[in-house]
Formats: sequence, structure tokens, C-alpha cells
Amino acid sequence: MNRPRNKLTLWLSAFFLTITISISPALAKAQAGSTDTNSAAGKPAAPANPSATPAAPKTATKATAGTPSSSEIAAAKASGKVWVNTESGVYHKSGRWYGKTKSGKFMTEAEAKAAGYKAAHN
Repeated sequence: MNRPRNKLTLWLSAFFLTITISISPALAKAQAGSTDTNSAAGKPAAPANPSATPAAPKTATKATAGTPSSSEIAAAKASGKVWVNTESGVYHKSGRWYGKTKSGKFMTEAEAKAAGYKAAHN
């Protein structure tokens, strides 16, 4: 009575094994290409299109740099700053989302209010 279940398991195993075998060379090639320095001196390769050279790197701000480290969060809390979620327009004095949202920055509560941000409802 277990034949259909065993047969299904066998077919699914064969299917996933086939998919894994067919995808793994492409993954290995992509990983090798991303870590290749393209020269013995360690210089990056020149772009294929010279007119498409990237602009000078911008200095990262807290709004675009991602979530801050735990030491930055502790320092901001100690200095009385709030975490402003720049996407939602809400600031957090403490709690679950303090320093944890994707886009945000630290500022004083007065700066946050002046910029039009609203306090979170905790």
C-alpha cells in the first residue's frame, strides 16, 4: 500500500537531484567570476564600456548605510537620540524597531519633530 508514496518520493528525489546537478556548474562559474581579481597585481578589470565608468563614491549616511551596529545603537541611546525610519516617517525612542529598520538615521527628538516625523505608537 505504500508503493505510490515510495514511488513519489523516488521521483521527487530524482527530480531535485537532476536540478541540482544542472544548476551547480552555473553557480560555480558565477562564484568564481565574482571573486576573480583578473590580474596578478590585484587590480580590478577595466569596465567593458569606458563611458560607463562609475561616478566617485558617495559618502554613506545612516539613511542609506543600512542598520547600525549594536555599539552605534548603544551610543545613540546613551546620548538620548531617537531612530527615525525615513521610509515610514516615524521615529522610535526605544523598543523593537530602535535602530533596526532598513532605512533610517539617528537624530534628536527635536530634529525629528522639526523634520516632520511622528512618534511611534508603542
